[in-house]
Amino acid sequence: MAAMDGCDVVVIGGGVVGCSVAWHLAALGAGRVLLLERRQVGAGTTAQSSGILRTHYSVPENVELARRSWAVFKRFADYLGEAEASAGLVRCGYLIAAPEGTKLQALRDALAQQAAMGIDVRTLTPAEAAALLPIARFDDAALIGHEPEAGYADAYLVASSFARAARRRGVRVIEGVDALALRRAGARVVGVETSQGFIAAGVVVSTQNIWARELEAWTGIAQPIAAERHRVLALQGPQAYTPAMPVFKDLASPGLLYARSYGGGQMLVSEGLPGETLATPDDRQGEVSMDLVAEIGAQVAERFPSFAEAGLASSWTGVYDVTPDWNPVLGPVPGVPGLVVGHGFSGHGFKLSPAVGRVLAQAALGLPTDVPLAPYALERFGAGRLLKGRYGAGAVS
Repeated sequence: MAAMDGCDVVVIGGGVVGCSVAWHLAALGAGRVLLLERRQVGAGTTAQSSGILRTHYSVPENVELARRSWAVFKRFADYLGEAEASAGLVRCGYLIAAPEGTKLQALRDALAQQAAMGIDVRTLTPAEAAALLPIARFDDAALIGHEPEAGYADAYLVASSFARAARRRGVRVIEGVDALALRRAGARVVGVETSQGFIAAGVVVSTQNIWARELEAWTGIAQPIAAERHRVLALQGPQAYTPAMPVFKDLASPGLLYARSYGGGQMLVSEGLPGETLATPDDRQGEVSMDLVAEIGAQVAERFPSFAEAGLASSWTGVYDVTPDWNPVLGPVPGVPGLVVGHGFSGHGFKLSPAVGRVLAQAALGLPTDVPLAPYALERFGAGRLLKGRYGAGAVS
């Protein structure tokens, strides 16, 4: 690949966030845009996503990004202007339940906040919740929230749809090429050194996910990102978890489990706790021990009694790019003009990807952003302005 002079914006990272950024840049008239991916579009951590979509967060800034993103997912093909574009959306709703104890007030406050922001969110009785999710028991629930406008989708489909639509808007997508460094003139970014040559660009948007620590070597500015591996199970029980049944978040379980329907009436389930911290970024499949399967299975059986007889259909691992407050870094990097970043999503990147792609594109083009990015600024860590969620690390932020 020869050097490309005159590229307006380079996006590094072809996951769902990077593909969203690239499409939004083109839609906003950015000029010549290039999306650079070290492997294949959507093949990294995006392909490992559980795909759950909800607006339930205890951090109000996240609620707003999720609300805007849900509005896109609901009309994805129309939004992209691509009749064949698909998010694989299943609109089944979302239930979240808390028992008496430490999580109860956090849930009450988060539900009130959602309602105040105009989101359709309701509280249900145990009987009403059981009518929606009859395979679960709710007799211990002190509060149950229901978000009818929620569900799950396919992160890989979304990434590939954004990428295809971006290409049709003139974005050049280059796969199988590594970004090696930023080239700078003084402080300002002027392009990217790659494994196949230099690419000149006035602006670089980094959506490098668990590899965002590479920016430290390139800029000398710390990026507080850790790679965490999480385990996901697919369980086959005697009663089906059908696609019509809502996603469920169990604040009563020790692992703060989340669950949803999976192929063939199986249950996809995982813990909402901090995972295994990796010494170096690595999104290859890790081990899922039978001890962990038994531990999660026991929690599942407590909530879903028939799943005491469930079998393990499959298992896999996914890797999160985690920040100290479990919330992302979005926007320009101070002291490095021309560099905009979006990383540290801590498991929430797919849910927020449409809105995040748009605001990062706006920031890259010097436009006003739909939502303020100051709360997500990199500087917050040094200044002690963390975006702490009410549920604690690893939960629902």
